[in-house]
Amino acid sequence: MKKIKLLLITLICLFPINIYAYSDKVILGGETIGIEVYSKGVYVVGFYDVNGKSIGSDAGFKIGDIITKINNKKINDIHGLNDMLNESSMYTFTVIRDNRELIIPIKLELVSGTLKTGLYVKDKINGIGTLSYIDPNTLVFGSLGHEILESKSYSKFEISDGSIYDASVSSIDKSYNGNAGSKNAIIDKSSDIGNIKSNVIEGIFGKYNNSIDNRELIDVGKINEIKKGKAIIKTVVSNNKVESFDINIINIDESSDTKNILFEVVDTDLLNKTGGIVQGMSGSPIIQNNKIIGVVNYVIVDSTKRGYGIFITKMLEEGDKIIS
Repeated sequence: MKKIKLLLITLICLFPINIYAYSDKVILGGETIGIEVYSKGVYVVGFYDVNGKSIGSDAGFKIGDIITKINNKKINDIHGLNDMLNESSMYTFTVIRDNRELIIPIKLELVSGTLKTGLYVKDKINGIGTLSYIDPNTLVFGSLGHEILESKSYSKFEISDGSIYDASVSSIDKSYNGNAGSKNAIIDKSSDIGNIKSNVIEGIFGKYNNSIDNRELIDVGKINEIKKGKAIIKTVVSNNKVESFDINIINIDESSDTKNILFEVVDTDLLNKTGGIVQGMSGSPIIQNNKIIGVVNYVIVDSTKRGYGIFITKMLEEGDKIIS
């Protein structure tokens, strides 16, 4: 959906007009990709006891805190955190929690010559998804159709940057009602094929840096063109082969932020192979009447034949922002 704000001429100087310039045609995705994103700071994801004491949680840390500074010196990753821990035992940690900056003093414990924080931490997330599209004019790509979450806190993973890689599906753990299955894939990290710039509720977006020669172009379908009934999704269930599978669109919801297209898998081949929607299909293009209209983004766990998709225009609008 193109968001063009129509304003009175007299108000132009007071309010900006957002005009999205994404292409009417995009390069169709469907390939499985490896995803690696790095955080802004270091995430607290758990606690462990040190000398019988819970020093991390007792100091006031919470799962989901993002450590950005130690003794007022900025840190970017776990290596930077470890480099800050020297002979001193008292430290002041600066963390971001619920978009607020907090200061947490903590006394570390020395164990076998190493200072211990009592904190389990992470600074990156690895996974797989499906490439949705590439804009042929800007080389902006989109994937997933939803944000990457930190698995312990279920909060959006605040990224500094990241990469996507070629990947090959090696096996499928099938979905069944009550349990979402997953694709398993071998990721080729010898070279990245794109740089991730943003992680938002509409998906992940960045610049594609691999060849786009001979890639298939497809028209972009607008929201008013989407109809209930037959459609297909493009995805990989074995090796690198992108295949088409039949779905039925049950409902269209323009009011939802991301769950815009409710659909059901009706393709018996896909159901036999996957049991429905599985993790790793996020980002799979939805096509109707030879136009890309959306992207698979959620499975309904209690009924894994069914899933949701986001309107492709919402993703294209968000992707356009990284070049604005």
